[in-house]
Amino acid sequence: MNKTLSTTLTVLAVLALAGGIFFAGSMYARANAFGPSMMYGWNNKDTYGPSMMNGRGPSMMGGNGGNMMNGYNNTNLTPLTVDQAKAAAEKYLANLNNSDLHIAEVMIFDNNAYVVVKEISTGNGAFELLVDPTSQIAYPEHGPNMMWNLKYGGLNHENMMGNGGMMGMMGGNNGMMNGWDSTTPLDVTSELTVTPEQAIEYAQKYLDANNSGAIAASDPIRFYGYYTLDFEKDGKIIGMLSVNGYSGQVFLHTWHGNFIEETK
Repeated sequence: MNKTLSTTLTVLAVLALAGGIFFAGSMYARANAFGPSMMYGWNNKDTYGPSMMNGRGPSMMGGNGGNMMNGYNNTNLTPLTVDQAKAAAEKYLANLNNSDLHIAEVMIFDNNAYVVVKEISTGNGAFELLVDPTSQIAYPEHGPNMMWNLKYGGLNHENMMGNGGMMGMMGGNNGMMNGWDSTTPLDVTSELTVTPEQAIEYAQKYLDANNSGAIAASDPIRFYGYYTLDFEKDGKIIGMLSVNGYSGQVFLHTWHGNFIEETK
């Protein structure tokens, strides 16, 4: 190897190392700027457990900007109609070319539309979509849908489907972003150790501590690794959360905005 090439490679290596240090430092600074809620989620022991993209503050995937990745604070936008949301979700499913998937529920919020996709053969929840009100494009919901979904999780359903989702991409049970503990199986056919009734209990415990008067729904949707359910106050839906199917950790969805309507 000549001297010029060696010098060039050394410089590139130094630059790469410096970039990595800068990125890690930036992530640490952003996390600490918003406090523990940005890095942690609530679990069934009233303590905090790892959940990198959780929190009741700005998302690390875009802050308060209100873009396609997070849906925060989409002010001055016309909410989607149910038909518009369905059309966007159907287009997304068509690209997956999986005849076992169908749209089971659509909820309209002022920040986005939320869509539940289920498997026809099993009746299980497959994954969750959001629809951006500006572009009318459907995309995988962030949070538990990416981090906890053992079968359909991941940043791209087309590429990750059937490959262990985010669990496989991020290194199994020790993945940086999934928040699983060592008891979480990689087998998508494994039964959840948290029952639907327990999921409701954990959700209600969280709400009692953080949103007095809110009541967890009695019909959580089971996905591969977690449950998702709405919660109400004064008879009106005011939010949504997910419960880890193995640890009982609760993850509050902070990106929907105000509820408008739903259809099932």
